[in-house]
Amino acid sequence: MNGDFNYEEILMVKTAWYYYIENYTQQKISELLGISRIRVIRLLEKARQNGIVSFRIRQDNNRRMQVEKSLITQFGLNDAFVIPVGSDASELNESLAQAAAMYIADRLSDNTFINMGYGDTPSRILNHLARSTEHPINAVSLTGGVSYYLPNTQSSVFNARLHLIPSPLLLGSPELVQVMFQEESVQRIQQMSRMAKMTVVGIGSMGANATIIQNGILTKADFLLLEMQGAVGDILSHFIDKDGNPIQSSVEQRLLSTPLQELRQMNNVIGVAGGEDKIDAIHAVLKGQYLDTLITDEVTAEALLAHG
Repeated sequence: MNGDFNYEEILMVKTAWYYYIENYTQQKISELLGISRIRVIRLLEKARQNGIVSFRIRQDNNRRMQVEKSLITQFGLNDAFVIPVGSDASELNESLAQAAAMYIADRLSDNTFINMGYGDTPSRILNHLARSTEHPINAVSLTGGVSYYLPNTQSSVFNARLHLIPSPLLLGSPELVQVMFQEESVQRIQQMSRMAKMTVVGIGSMGANATIIQNGILTKADFLLLEMQGAVGDILSHFIDKDGNPIQSSVEQRLLSTPLQELRQMNNVIGVAGGEDKIDAIHAVLKGQYLDTLITDEVTAEALLAHG
């Protein structure tokens, strides 16, 4: 198993917690986790065999379950999935991407359509899914900027059909954005996105290593100006303030991306992000109520709960 977490074990712990501690029925757990009742039964049996369930759930897993429950309660989420932090912080994005891909794969059915956001983490998630899924997935882009939706160098197998907006992420003028949104091909992609089963987005920070700076779309000077206007991070490349409201800027006017009010109405919006530099941004996204599910690491989760 790659990474510093074991997805199967964490899913076993979740199932055992709900069954033995919360006294949920197997059917309720099935509905809550989005997996079949047969899988719930097998996970409970495996948890007993592996010693995860004895007289109590192991302390480290018990703490993560409590943190997940607190995130759900405090931020009005449907679900939260918290992974342990490994020794190498530089690999956090990759660990989160693997965890998200496994979480999503467990909820896939034949011919599933998934909306994908822009950025490094969503790109990693898409590539993990496309390498591991049994059935082809249909990935629908929520923004312009085609390159982040394409197979990466590790993807010798890419079992996905891509439905992409044929446009750069940032256009030359607000008028060009309006023209592109009127294009039949773009409208078709938007219609598909509204019917997708789930939506996966990353969350960007205002740090110098932000994807949108690293790829040269914006400069550090652009970021400084956005920060002066109150930006704490971005979602779908829409920069937002500490309360989750979009920053009205020249960048926002030239951005080809699904509007945030539409994101709020989409099915099963899963946000995947972690790390100290993203705490303010993740908190703002949660406060703006853009997510149904958060996948993050335990250190970030603790910081979000302390943030208030």
